[in-house]
Amino acid sequence: MELGELQRQLAPTGKLRAGINLANFLLVTGRDPEPAGVSPDVAAEIAKRLGVEVQYVAFNHPKELADAVDAGSWDIGLVGAEPQREAKIAFSAPYADIPAMYLVPGESNLTRKAEVDSPGVRIASVGGSAFGLWLEKNIQNATLLQVPTMDEALELLVQGKVDVLASLKERLLSDVQRVPKARTRQFCHARPGME
Repeated sequence: MELGELQRQLAPTGKLRAGINLANFLLVTGRDPEPAGVSPDVAAEIAKRLGVEVQYVAFNHPKELADAVDAGSWDIGLVGAEPQREAKIAFSAPYADIPAMYLVPGESNLTRKAEVDSPGVRIASVGGSAFGLWLEKNIQNATLLQVPTMDEALELLVQGKVDVLASLKERLLSDVQRVPKARTRQFCHARPGME
C-alpha cells in the first residue's frame, strides 16, 4: 500500500489521533504535559513514518478507550487486544506482552492456578481491562467481582471480601507487600495491539 493511501486510512484528519490508555502504568509512564512512555512512543513513531503529526487522545480507563471507537475520536487506539473488543476493533500484532497474575493471601488454601476457578472462590479484578476481559471469558465456576480501579480490588482482598486478586504482574508484585505472606501465580498475558 502506498504512503498516501496509508495516510488517508490511518490519519484522515491530517493528524494521527492516537487513543492512549493512561491506566496502564507500564506503557504510560508520564502525563505532563502529554502522555509519555511506550504507548505514546509507538504512536509518535507511526505518525513519523506516515509523515503526519501525532495528537494524543487520552483515556483514564481501557474500557473508555475501546468504547470510544464508535465516537470516532481516535484513529489508532493503543489498548489490550481481547476477543470481546474484536467485534469493533481490528488489532495489529502485539507490541508488548504483559503477564497477568493472581495474588492470594498467605492463609489461602488455593495453591495452584487451576484451583482458582472453583465454586465459592471470589476473584477481584478491574472491569474493562484486558485481564478483566480475559477473566470474563475464561472463568466458569468462580465468582468474578469487577471494580473500577486496582486500589479498590486490592482493598477487597485486604478486607477478606474476596479470595483472589487478579492484575498485571508488576502491580501485584508491589501489592504483595500489603497482603501478609501473599503468593502469586501467572494466568494470562495481556497483549496490547492497535486498531
